[in-house]
Amino acid sequence: MNTYKTRGVCSREIRFEIENNKIKAVEFVGGCAGNTQGVARLIEGMDVDEAIQRIDGIDCAGRGTSCPDQLAKALKQYQETH
Repeated sequence: MNTYKTRGVCSREIRFEIENNKIKAVEFVGGCAGNTQGVARLIEGMDVDEAIQRIDGIDCAGRGTSCPDQLAKALKQYQETH
């Protein structure tokens, strides 16, 4: 399980698993439970590159980021190191 410490959002961290460049599991710690569970379920099984393309840059209330955007950052960081 990979862990990413979020910045600028309500959730504190994101835990995720990647297998064969597919997102196997996602769990947000903290944040808006319904929204983060929804994002996690929608993104599971998706190709990492497609997920990044779909959620990168989403803004929440003018913060310049969001929980989905933070997940995109986590996935990009994962790609850089694997």
